[in-house]
Amino acid sequence: MTAAVAVVDLVKRYRRTLALDHVSVEFEEGLIHGLFGHNGAGKTTLMAIITAQVLATSGQTLVYGRRPYEHAPVLERMCFIREGQGYPNDARARDAFMAARMFYPRWDQSLADYLIEALAIPLNHRVRRMSRGQNSAVGVTIGLAARADITFFDEPYLGLDAMARQVFYETLAASYARDPRTIVLSSHLIDEVAPLVANVVVLDHARVLIDQDRGSLLGRAARVIGPSAAVADFARGRVTIGQEAMGPYLALTVMGPLSSADQSQLAANGLTVEAVSLQQLVIHLTRRQAAAAGSAPGAGTGAGTGGVAGPAWGPPSSQAPSQAPGVGTGQAPGQASDSAPSSGIEAPVDPAWGPPSSQVPSQAPGMGPPTAAGPNWPAGDSNASGGGGR
Repeated sequence: MTAAVAVVDLVKRYRRTLALDHVSVEFEEGLIHGLFGHNGAGKTTLMAIITAQVLATSGQTLVYGRRPYEHAPVLERMCFIREGQGYPNDARARDAFMAARMFYPRWDQSLADYLIEALAIPLNHRVRRMSRGQNSAVGVTIGLAARADITFFDEPYLGLDAMARQVFYETLAASYARDPRTIVLSSHLIDEVAPLVANVVVLDHARVLIDQDRGSLLGRAARVIGPSAAVADFARGRVTIGQEAMGPYLALTVMGPLSSADQSQLAANGLTVEAVSLQQLVIHLTRRQAAAAGSAPGAGTGAGTGGVAGPAWGPPSSQAPSQAPGVGTGQAPGQASDSAPSSGIEAPVDPAWGPPSSQVPSQAPGMGPPTAAGPNWPAGDSNASGGGGR
């Protein structure tokens, strides 16, 4: 597929702080990407450079093959929503929506009206005086209703409560099913957004640690649980990235695909295999990288039963199956399934406002199983109906 965004050898320094260290990454067009990493890893800086809000120290940034700086035709195709989004001091929520409607040519007023109602946004309140949750609701509404060709969400939904975040996730999934576009979700709530993302990019200490499709990444690890001695014996000679002692039992996270011989050994020894959640995997790999680099002594969680050979994230993607054989959901030991664990956020399909169901993907790339129904708002052309809500 075509890259909507291509970043090559990007460096950004803030005086003595190296925010991005020769970062090269592409965001493919038409996919939902997850951008993860600890605080200070460089996520916000990367998105700010792509959207021309910050200048890079060196390197190249291309959006649809063009440099975004001072290039209006490119800039109007992007939307960047971040936590604590800034607005003029006297701007009301209504004003923010009206301004967004004028700037974004593909603005969907019917979608904005739906979210204003669903998230209970007070239109006549000044945004700067709103609660954190209300401010977040304004941001995610603009980000979704803009229907920009490329949308970056930099943790703007952290201020939302659990129910409001569910509305955001479901509406994003339904909107994407109707109008596939490039979306980058930066979040610390990895397992909440995991069912939505098709590709995973992880930054660690200003560098790219992981850049891989979600299915292949999850297929590279499995959690083996059972009596300590039996688990340790199974893991001998394997790369392990995490361990957890549970009385006489041990849970080890092991890298690499499980062969039929492995399956036989697991069954013979009464060992249980569970899937590793995306959040667990990202945490384990980040800790292992930090320990290998010597930047966090003791941060590694390896069990010591397996050798470390090559990169911590396992073999090249061409050698990795879409899912490790026998990996279960992790919900009930001994009850394996073919799917990775889900946070319960599922992609609704066949929305009432969308095209006929035959034209709507039954499952967007990287999303979980579809639900029977999703958010419902009337169909409307871009910039149709009212002026920023009621």
